[in-house]
Amino acid sequence: MTFDNSWHVIKTAAAENKHELVLSGPAISELIQKRGFDKSLFNLNHLNYLNITQTCLQEVPEEIEKLHNLTNLVLHSNEISKIPNTIDKLEKLKFLDCSRNKLTSLPDEIGRLPQLTTMNLSSNLLKSLPTQIGNIKLSVLDLSNNQFESFPDICFPNLVHVSEIYINGNQIKEIPVTMNQLPQLKILNVSDNLISVIPGEIADCNKLKELYLKGNPIADKRLLKLVDQCRTKQIIEYVKLHCPRSSGSTSSNTKAKKGKKGQKLSESENNANTIESLTHMLKVLKIANDTPVIKITKHVKNIRPYIASCIVRNMKFTDNSFKKFIQLQTKLHDGICEKRNAATIATHDFKLITPGDLTYTAKAPTELEIRPLMRNSVFTGAELFQHLQTEAENLRKEKKRNVYSGIHKYLYLLEGKPLFPCLLDASEQVISFPPITNSDVTKMTVNTETMLVEVTSATSYQICRNVLDYFLRELTILGFGCPTEQETVSNYHNLLVEQVKVVDMDGNMKLLYPSRADLNFEDKLITVLRE
Repeated sequence: MTFDNSWHVIKTAAAENKHELVLSGPAISELIQKRGFDKSLFNLNHLNYLNITQTCLQEVPEEIEKLHNLTNLVLHSNEISKIPNTIDKLEKLKFLDCSRNKLTSLPDEIGRLPQLTTMNLSSNLLKSLPTQIGNIKLSVLDLSNNQFESFPDICFPNLVHVSEIYINGNQIKEIPVTMNQLPQLKILNVSDNLISVIPGEIADCNKLKELYLKGNPIADKRLLKLVDQCRTKQIIEYVKLHCPRSSGSTSSNTKAKKGKKGQKLSESENNANTIESLTHMLKVLKIANDTPVIKITKHVKNIRPYIASCIVRNMKFTDNSFKKFIQLQTKLHDGICEKRNAATIATHDFKLITPGDLTYTAKAPTELEIRPLMRNSVFTGAELFQHLQTEAENLRKEKKRNVYSGIHKYLYLLEGKPLFPCLLDASEQVISFPPITNSDVTKMTVNTETMLVEVTSATSYQICRNVLDYFLRELTILGFGCPTEQETVSNYHNLLVEQVKVVDMDGNMKLLYPSRADLNFEDKLITVLRE
């Protein structure tokens, strides 16, 4: 197959045997409008990651079936109105994101993807979803902000991996009683629908940790009050004891606790009256005189211009919780950060950073010097890039498969860049080289008590804010802040966050995080206190 007449980015991907390809923005839209979509892309059958976003693409070509090695297909923020029925030929597909498009219907074949774990179809015009009984590995389903009037066909006992369902912002009137057939369900968001009755069977989902019901015309006024004021645990407790079940349906748990009915109701009423003590607490400290400021130079403007940061104090880790902390960052990089295409998170032990202001800039690959995370030597940016490329190729050959792992899979984000972005401390030492790695000099350990976290993006400050919001929310709920005496009794956690300011080289403020516009959590699991 010749790629002589292909788009330059496709020609380059073919020549370099790339396994990941990103086509995004106005330049790609212009190519589509002038020449139509370049279907030679579908001859890159070694691709395992394809990202086509923020373009005028209206239809996914049937030839997508040729990309039989795809594991990740990201198509959000286009104008797509049709997905072909050849989608089921992507038998290795694990992650599918077609959110923020113009889909009105879906082929039945979208329910026959045996390896699919995550499907995001939010913010479209969908009214129905083909049965998902064939997607046996499905874990996360997002159908929020569509036009569904009935619950999707997803409640099957064989779907043992389904853990998160988001169908908020639709017109659904009923939650199926068969919801209790999903044994691993942990998050159910049905807020902002037309649901008046909550079935008692929901309480049989033993692993359910987050249940969002706000914005529904719930007929049970006591339950409605709890929904507005309490956490999932109290809501499920009430549902189990007081919500109707289908004929013949009973709960063994309800029977076992029948004698405590009056006691449980009293607890629920007390919870509604003491809501302020039944949430996690996140306290925001104002920027202090000795808080470092991040200064942005003009050199980073066309490379990766956006950065937001804050300081988290009084942290306390155990060996086990520190592993969860590292896993959380990996999860966010794969999820909300869109495999680091949208943003990258970097965390540092604050006490290991040279005191003083920080500088966010960009340097030539041969001038940037860093001691990368988990490595003992200092590399220039160019040396590290070449070293990682060689390392990745050797690993690929050793494992005999066309998949890169770890930080190697992010190298393409810097290919061809004349400058590499970096964050310098007051001694002009590079402590961060996004989106690839941090410096080993400031790495987090189980003994870290104060953390500087920074998020960088090539897209916008808002994405940086959104990622930090989500990161701090997870830190709070998972209990990475230093526990208080009250916390050890109630299982509610506290987190202490200090603001950090970003300015240009003339001192003009670009961003202050977290500001009052940040950390406004809709689920009310966290109370945010501000100085």
